[in-house]
Amino acid sequence: MAKSPNDTASLSFEKALAELEEIVRKLEQGSVDLEESIALYERGAALKAHCEAKLKTAQEKIEKIVVSADGAPKAEPASFD
Repeated sequence: MAKSPNDTASLSFEKALAELEEIVRKLEQGSVDLEESIALYERGAALKAHCEAKLKTAQEKIEKIVVSADGAPKAEPASFD
């Protein structure tokens, strides 16, 4: 049976992503019954949200180093657009 959707907070990005990939594999194979499929889908949605939050936090921490007009390096927020 799938884990509770609410216990993702302690997972690293890598572990959450690996679990999400396993859930996708199981759902694509169709090898689980309907009730377990629903539970897996709920868990997958929670893992997806967790991974997105981890990526957003990492993105906010990344800084781009640029050289100012006087030649001194300065940090600016990175732009990913």
